[in-house]
Amino acid sequence: MSKPLIMHMITTAKNLSPFDVNMAYDAGWDKCVPYTSIETKEVEGIVQDAIFSRPPGLNKTGIFVGGRDPHEAIEMLNICKKSQVPPFTISGFADPSGAFTTAAGMIAKVEESLKKHFDKNFKDLSVVVFGGTGPVGCIAAVLAASSGANVKILGRKKEKCDELANYCLEKYLSEGCTLVGASNDDFKNFVSEVDVVLASGAAGIQLVSENDLKEAKKLKVAADVNAVPPSGVSGLDAMQDSKELNGSSSGAVGIGALAIGQVKYQAQSKLLKKMANSEKPVFLDFNDALELAREYVSSK
Repeated sequence: MSKPLIMHMITTAKNLSPFDVNMAYDAGWDKCVPYTSIETKEVEGIVQDAIFSRPPGLNKTGIFVGGRDPHEAIEMLNICKKSQVPPFTISGFADPSGAFTTAAGMIAKVEESLKKHFDKNFKDLSVVVFGGTGPVGCIAAVLAASSGANVKILGRKKEKCDELANYCLEKYLSEGCTLVGASNDDFKNFVSEVDVVLASGAAGIQLVSENDLKEAKKLKVAADVNAVPPSGVSGLDAMQDSKELNGSSSGAVGIGALAIGQVKYQAQSKLLKKMANSEKPVFLDFNDALELAREYVSSK
């Protein structure tokens, strides 16, 4: 009798995301077990309870890390990896609040639009990330910087953005990557030099105005993960998929939340299936999410 695929799903929050549970079942996991309000120090015990209860080498068990803090999720995933006792092993996948797969979907769609409309990639482009201190914005900034862009994380407080940029440079990026902080109010000082806008602010708040689009003479692509009106970028519809942006003086194209969401969904599904089908333990984070998001976008 074949043993079932069991996913142990941990989160620092008091509830597990129903979205993630549905995704795991739809990806082929037979059982999903929630662990809520989990602290970092508890992860090792959960992992080792899971691996020692099944035969050595059996890779039909997984750990999913949710929550809201992307840095805490990465720490938990690293603990999961370090807690292996070969030949007793387990796989892990972190996607807190869907931030890793959403950011990956955004970056993959922007790359597609840059190539299609401007024969460009991220290398040496000027990128601003609104809502950059949030989970999606932070990871999108890291992925854009790792792809060669000169990235500014924007938020209400420059000091917080500077602190986060320095943390990400130290933890996630290689030498030579460019990631700095700035405040939302600073945007007007460099709007004319921006090539790409990544908007991941709070729902219903417009971050890029109609006047900003007129001033953004070099803008090529604007993407927004907010599906709640008004859009974070003036003139950008949630269903827009690499179509010219209304009001842009530079002929920029826009990518809305639903176009990004489709790629996010596919990336998360592929990662969950990769866990289920791998013959060796895998530990998946935002870099893996971007790889599979790119794969999906290029296959369409």
